[in-house]
Amino acid sequence: MTSTSRISLGDFELLAVSDGIYRLDGGGFFGVVPKVLWQKKACPDEKNRVPTGLNSVVVRSGEQIILIETGIGNKLSDKMRQIYDQPAQLLENLNAVGIAPEEIDVVINSHLHFDHCGWNTVRKGDRVVATFPNARYFAPLGEWEYSRNPSVRDAISFISANYDPLVESGQMTLLKGGEEIVPGISVRTVPGHTAHMQAIILKSGGRTACYISDLIPTSMHVDYAWGMSFDLYPLEVIESKKRYYQESVREKWLTLFTHDPEIPWGYIEPDERGKMRVVR
Repeated sequence: MTSTSRISLGDFELLAVSDGIYRLDGGGFFGVVPKVLWQKKACPDEKNRVPTGLNSVVVRSGEQIILIETGIGNKLSDKMRQIYDQPAQLLENLNAVGIAPEEIDVVINSHLHFDHCGWNTVRKGDRVVATFPNARYFAPLGEWEYSRNPSVRDAISFISANYDPLVESGQMTLLKGGEEIVPGISVRTVPGHTAHMQAIILKSGGRTACYISDLIPTSMHVDYAWGMSFDLYPLEVIESKKRYYQESVREKWLTLFTHDPEIPWGYIEPDERGKMRVVR
């Protein structure tokens, strides 16, 4: 993906702004899908890692600037940097489109895995402070509660410095799902990847877009059976995809992809065989 892509949605202007490309194990990224199939879509490196996007979306509403997701950020440990890389390009790319951190009014996290909320905060000496000092932050309540005592399987996914200081200061509001955050922008729980992950739904001018997050992380994951091994509830992923397609295909929603390295968004529709595909 180029550093930024732009599209209009009614009265909203959407900009896909990248935190760069990091590396995920191909087997982890594509779960039970055999490598002989997924390597036709994503080329692995010598460590079997595939390029993975870190796509945030800026929404300009005319009155406010809303930032959906904040990438990996710059607080990974040395070990995690060796595993994943740490591109840390979001602030640079925001600056390139003329947006300073102080201008962000709202930040929304779909869930609290480190690659979705890393730029929520930055280290300033021995303190951790909000990267976007004037913003109201929003994240799922269930995610935050789970992050307090995650399983051994996914404890590595959480870095408390990305969100706890914001909860403690009151700058982050924790959502139960279904709330409207600002006019035209609401959240909906889409279980599967985690139990409490929320999609962010944008409605303006009779059109709808959805930041579906890790339920459908890339355009390569639109098939019902193409999930990630990182999904805690893989059968729920399939059911949540079915529910999403019933609405989004019928109403021609624009789907925003969180981890696609080349395609930030597109329209999902069935082909002549009934297999889901992305049309741009």
